[in-house]
Amino acid sequence: MQVLKQFWRQITVTVIFIGLVIGFVVLLATNNTAIANVNIRSGPGMSYAIEDATSKGTKVHIMKRKNNWLYVRYADHKFGWIASWLVNEHNSQLTKTTKISEATIVLDPGHGGSDSGALSSKGKMEKTYTLRVAKAVAKKLRAAGAHVVLTRDSDEYVGLSARPAIANKLHADAFISFHFDSSPEKNTASGITTYYYHKSTSLALAKALNNNVSTLPIPSKGTDFGDFLVIRDNSRPSVLMELGYINDKSDFKTISSKKYPQEVAHAVYAGLSTYFANQ
Repeated sequence: MQVLKQFWRQITVTVIFIGLVIGFVVLLATNNTAIANVNIRSGPGMSYAIEDATSKGTKVHIMKRKNNWLYVRYADHKFGWIASWLVNEHNSQLTKTTKISEATIVLDPGHGGSDSGALSSKGKMEKTYTLRVAKAVAKKLRAAGAHVVLTRDSDEYVGLSARPAIANKLHADAFISFHFDSSPEKNTASGITTYYYHKSTSLALAKALNNNVSTLPIPSKGTDFGDFLVIRDNSRPSVLMELGYINDKSDFKTISSKKYPQEVAHAVYAGLSTYFANQ
């Protein structure tokens, strides 16, 4: 009887061992192809040092995941971290990387749902135009390979605290909140202002974006400190952009045009490209 127990114990141990080996082999066989020229870093994020880069057709074996980054084995016995959205398990359309491809960017269309935001002289709601702009910017950035998250993608109410919380949770590389300004008296103010709160983390982002809004049809008023919750309670590089005065007749004509969201998208893309190139 004792011999039989020992026999079954050995069988059980052998089966468990084989299962572990098979599991490990399957893990290593999680084989994906990285896009060419993707940085391989020492840790899960853009702040970590670049140690290598992929070449065309580089096979990566996923070992573990953290903060939307993958710890991979490649070239037989090399290891490092790569952005998860730059391997073909997530993105089969992107064929080359850009300066912003590794970035996680949170876009925040101001207001929404029961919160209309400011009103134009004819009662048009700010929330409508912030969402239009955010969607256009998101499309442009995603086409360049960036990982983009919107705090809302429809006409829904999202609390103020929840918006920076998304950026903090995702360890976002940039957070941009889109708004339109309003003056006490209509047709008395015009212009675009880019606000930051935390100078050490966000002033460089504000300046990079501001330098490129000069291409927009509404004049820039520059950067400024702004005590807004969505950037004050944000530990990530974050700005709030007032993209014109909704209750100014001239500004609103531009704001409500079909091409303005695309123009903003091009300006934001250029600003972010400059910003990440200098990080």
